[in-house]
Amino acid sequence: MKRWLLVVLTALGLAVAQTQVRISGWGGPDTAVVSGLLKEVVQPQLDRENIRVLYEPIEGDYTQWLFNALSAGTAPDLFYVDIFWAESLFATGRVAPLDAYFSREEVQAFLPNLVQAFTYRGRLYGIPKDFNTLALIYNKDLFDEAQVPYPHQQDTWDSLEGKLRQVQTRLKDVAGLCLVADFARFGAFAFATGWKPFDAQGHTVLDQNFRRAFEWYTGLVRRGAARFAQDLGEGWTGGCFGGEKAAVAIEGAWIAGFLRDKAPNLRYGTTFLPLDPVTKRRGNFVFTVSWSLNAASKNKEAAARVLKALTSPQAQQWVLERGLAIPSRKALAQNPYFQRPTKEAELNRVVFLGSTAQGGNVYPFSFRGLGGDWMRPINEALAAVITGQKNVDQALREAQAALDRLTGRR
Repeated sequence: MKRWLLVVLTALGLAVAQTQVRISGWGGPDTAVVSGLLKEVVQPQLDRENIRVLYEPIEGDYTQWLFNALSAGTAPDLFYVDIFWAESLFATGRVAPLDAYFSREEVQAFLPNLVQAFTYRGRLYGIPKDFNTLALIYNKDLFDEAQVPYPHQQDTWDSLEGKLRQVQTRLKDVAGLCLVADFARFGAFAFATGWKPFDAQGHTVLDQNFRRAFEWYTGLVRRGAARFAQDLGEGWTGGCFGGEKAAVAIEGAWIAGFLRDKAPNLRYGTTFLPLDPVTKRRGNFVFTVSWSLNAASKNKEAAARVLKALTSPQAQQWVLERGLAIPSRKALAQNPYFQRPTKEAELNRVVFLGSTAQGGNVYPFSFRGLGGDWMRPINEALAAVITGQKNVDQALREAQAALDRLTGRR
């Protein structure tokens, strides 16, 4: 009887000592991914430390929910932070710096561009869980049918345009490229010229480098190398590509899952974005999400342990092998998965390398907390010129005026 009682009391003691850490991210398809990761990799590691993870996925507008929860004091210990609005959140003081919980060596294990993306005023506020960049995905069957060589990593804007024009000329009802009026795609070409979104004073100047990329990109439709996505009944380049309305798409690794469902038999290849013929460099974005720590958390030490488990080599290997995301750790660049002779492995390899020297001038998809307000004038200028409503001079003049007002430039 005494022995039985001792066992019960011991079990109760362990239960009492267990620390619970709440984590949240967006819902939808991501829920199954995180749940599987927790069950198969993360929780078994944490059981040895008497830490239990409580996962609370959020359906609907995750960003609004998170800001509201942080203000109300009900936010979880760990949560996703999208790079697009990271700076505006870090500026509130509601996210805890991670410098005290991660050694320099631990931080250096991650890709430097991603670490920098979540560094604010010299302090680290998030560990990147994964990332994406842009790549050029091409339909092999359409290029074969048109008897045009496939795009490759030595292509410049000019040589790629020549291939796109040939495909569009030779194949009825097929666009070379499905063009969108979106800085999230066009911006990569502007970066290739050496242009930067903000100068040293924090202002945006649409200079001659920007104009050169703008004129090339918006002129693709007029020169017969592309068609406007809206004219093809689509809102993104992947939609055109999956429906074989266009021979080329400019997207990230997220397109793989879409194509797996929409067009499982589509033969596609992947290469890097083309080089600027003047600078001989490419541009690219880094799209990334971090796990970040609630500054009001009462379990910071335990939460930091959970964060490390969520971004561990084992966790990232698990996610990579299922084709779910691109790992943020440098060491996984040599992973055997990337060498598999499959179209998805090739896509993921090119996207991974897009964040490094292969990407040239690479910037995070973040605009100093201004977000969509900053992109809007450029997107409107792109749409106006592509559709012929305005000429380049007028469109850029109006965009510059709007950006001046937004950034306080006179």
